[in-house]
Amino acid sequence: MSLSGRVAFVTGASQGIGRACALKLAANGAAVAVAARNQEKLNELASEITASGGKAAAFALDVTDEEQVKAAIKAATAQFGKIDILVNNAGITRDQLVMRMKRADWDAVLQTNLTSAYLCIQQVSVSMLKQRYGRIINITSIFGQMGQAGQANYSASKAGLIGLTMAIARELASRNITCNAVAPGFIETPMTDVLGDEFKQNAAKQIPLGRVGSPVDVASAVAFLASDEASYITGHVLNVNGGMLMG
Repeated sequence: MSLSGRVAFVTGASQGIGRACALKLAANGAAVAVAARNQEKLNELASEITASGGKAAAFALDVTDEEQVKAAIKAATAQFGKIDILVNNAGITRDQLVMRMKRADWDAVLQTNLTSAYLCIQQVSVSMLKQRYGRIINITSIFGQMGQAGQANYSASKAGLIGLTMAIARELASRNITCNAVAPGFIETPMTDVLGDEFKQNAAKQIPLGRVGSPVDVASAVAFLASDEASYITGHVLNVNGGMLMG
């Protein structure tokens, strides 16, 4: 799955799934623009990629700020000449039962997880349309497919990403631009590190493959959808959940 000559822009790249995606895309030959709020972690990631012979650049970015999104994508395009692959991975949780959920926590999750994807897609789509090539990959979640108590905001945002994926796939397909989603199940990341061992053990029991996933499991799916091997796949949700949800 060679991505030689391609340029990727990855949000939420400072840790977890986003970091793994950036490393995987770079290992497959893509130049990678890594974006997140933590400049120090981004610089470390970019240095790791370049030390391995790849090309990378770090862009500090709050994905909820439209002007910052515009500036970061413009700067990445200026540095690398184009953007072929967009990975919308940035995401947060603000868990609470809906009767107690504060409006600010609802808004923060929707803005970070869903609105940011719309903003990034809007900014890269113009150049992708002109070059008649693009790969847009949205990181959704199993909980956007089956729901999760205490995560009404998160589940809604991730379900919204699935709808956005299908709409964009229909809008841009005529210009050889695909838009797909990857739906991880239970993945070992900093976001899930806060959960107790007992919770993780119970979660593993619900997974037919008998283990929680790793960020690399998700990154491998992203790299496939970014490649030419996936050129006839669009509007699809690729489940990476160990069999936790089927059908």
